[in-house]
Amino acid sequence: MGGLTTILEKSLGAAAKAGSTPLMDVVSYAERVTSKGFVFMDSPGYDPVSVTGQIASGAQVVMFTTGRGSAFGSKPAPTIKLATNDKLYQAMPDDMDINCGDVISNDVALADKGEDILNMIIETASGKQSKSEILGLGDHEFLPWQVGAVM
Repeated sequence: MGGLTTILEKSLGAAAKAGSTPLMDVVSYAERVTSKGFVFMDSPGYDPVSVTGQIASGAQVVMFTTGRGSAFGSKPAPTIKLATNDKLYQAMPDDMDINCGDVISNDVALADKGEDILNMIIETASGKQSKSEILGLGDHEFLPWQVGAVM
């Protein structure tokens, strides 16, 4: 229903988000990131677990893309939600910070959308609350990875 056929397809999409930037480092889960640029973390794909690892590694702001409306927020690093389609953005205006669907629906240039996203990151890092923060999301999303079999 969400447009993906397999978890592999989701993972390939996640890797594609890196664009053409060269990979600078690979780190273990929650390992402190010291390299500048594109860094890959070995972590599971489950959002609360992967974001917990990213924050433990030093992330200050989380950019969270969603196509189905995941009600996710994180603390202590604020989450900026990027709706990947117009329908979602219109359905969840109180929880989505930026509509990226207009890149397709209104031919918004990728460079312009990138500038909107960068400006939101700067504003959020400067103290403006993200919609997830305004809603109070993030108290229950801290979830460290339990490596190994879990029952």
